[in-house]
Amino acid sequence: MHILITGGAGFIGSHVVRHFLKHYPSYTITNLDKLTYAGNLANLKDVDSELNYRFIKGDITDGNFLQNLFQENSFDGVIHLAAESHVDRSITNPTEFVVTNVLGTVNLLNAARACWQSNYEGKRFYHISTDEVYGSLGREGMFTEQTPYDPHSPYSASKASSDHFVRAYHDTFTLPVVISNCSNNYGSFQFPEKLIPLFINNIVQNKPLPVYGKGENIRDWLWVVDHAQAIDVIFHKGQNGSTYNIGGHNEWSNINLILLLCRIMDAKLGRGAGESEKLITYVTDRAGHDLRYAIDSSKLKRELGWEPSITFEKGLELTVDWYLANREWLDNVTSGGYQHYYEKMYCGR
Repeated sequence: MHILITGGAGFIGSHVVRHFLKHYPSYTITNLDKLTYAGNLANLKDVDSELNYRFIKGDITDGNFLQNLFQENSFDGVIHLAAESHVDRSITNPTEFVVTNVLGTVNLLNAARACWQSNYEGKRFYHISTDEVYGSLGREGMFTEQTPYDPHSPYSASKASSDHFVRAYHDTFTLPVVISNCSNNYGSFQFPEKLIPLFINNIVQNKPLPVYGKGENIRDWLWVVDHAQAIDVIFHKGQNGSTYNIGGHNEWSNINLILLLCRIMDAKLGRGAGESEKLITYVTDRAGHDLRYAIDSSKLKRELGWEPSITFEKGLELTVDWYLANREWLDNVTSGGYQHYYEKMYCGR
């Protein structure tokens, strides 16, 4: 198979690229990424010399570029992860999220449909989405695949719209699609604007740990390696037209997660108990901040046999170990130095 993975230089995307290269050496993997602030080819240094791997720098908002790319390569499958994904950025610039997440997805759907020309045997378009499209939960209940959409931020609204377009192309044009909606991911190579790598970096540097409101918001956390495995299973075994929720079975309030992280960091850095906790600073809550997300992924376990492999406590400790052992990566990302990797590796070749 020849698979196009969009956003493959990002946090989750790089893990998916690595997973497919490791487990399917007979596949050809093309990684398409625009290399915005969150796209980092250094995330894939360990596999970028593989013979069945190719990187292409490109923008999914360019429909003509995508049409040509598909015609030249005849992809058998698409795993679509490219997206603007940070809620705070969507509040600052909603239009950018509409263009990338909605128009970019429609461009990909059009390119796949034109290339495959209704000959869909062995073809699949897999759209990766988020649990945020479902809105906010109270203290009880969980999101299922039947939960009505109720997005509360420009980010989640843009992802909800893209989900609807993917389903519409299945229903209107019989395009073979699957969708997954996933809970919060954590792990190695995550851009440090997200909570866990941001706080790891701030603790190392003795900087404040800004907590929204009282830290009562609850999220379900999934180790990114487990997410990549779930994507593999859904891509190969999922039913066309179906949606699958992917959850970590790990609900944590933000403040309890941060307190756990502080304890782990104190132990790893040889600091006295409670030292990192002193860095916690409460700040004004985010506009439209959803109270709680919780994913019911029983359909995925029941139909395809997937479930998380690791507890949050163990996964968080492994994540801390990785960031502490890869300070150069973290320093390059926070300084912007990673952006020179593309020029070094690809320009002039």
